Amino acid sequence: MALEDDLKTRANGVCEMCNATENLTPLAVAPRDDSEAENCIYACSTCTDQIQETTSIDKHHWTCLNESAWSQELGVQVIAWRMLGKLNEESWAQDLLGQIYLDDETTTWAQTGFASNDEDNGLIHRDCNGAVLTAGDSVTLIKDLNVKGGGFTAKRGTMVRNISLVADNDGHIEGRVSGQQIVILTEFVKKA
Repeated sequence: MALEDDLKTRANGVCEMCNATENLTPLAVAPRDDSEAENCIYACSTCTDQIQETTSIDKHHWTCLNESAWSQELGVQVIAWRMLGKLNEESWAQDLLGQIYLDDETTTWAQTGFASNDEDNGLIHRDCNGAVLTAGDSVTLIKDLNVKGGGFTAKRGTMVRNISLVADNDGHIEGRVSGQQIVILTEFVKKA
């Protein structure tokens, strides 16, 4: 109970993700264990169920990330990064993911526990140099790309942040260029 008491005190008795006040419990932030408070968050059952994917994700519920993503608690930052990655089809989530900053150690923690599409179906997305790409990475275009239907050319050297992986094709990723979500061939990008 000491862990739960520590988390309750840290969180002022509310869910650290959405500020709910009922059905709160500690949740270990994988792959770290739950023996220390800094490896956990204090979360409501709604957030916990969606984080653990025991229920489907309600994109409207997670607009709470506009506030909780800025938490000073590393576990909250990690969960916010992962949930924004799962909501990558929402423009507000892409924008927020592009604004938040995680240090290298925290980014590694977030990526290690993130169940990305390539883990689910065995596909491995690689850039032009063979480096493995994961959801949330930033890449640089290595050549000018004519964007079909977009009416513009994505110039060589353009940075594409917070990419998402196309689940059924290891040769495709998605990212925002000039405000538009586009599909990009992995052979034309280099991991940043």
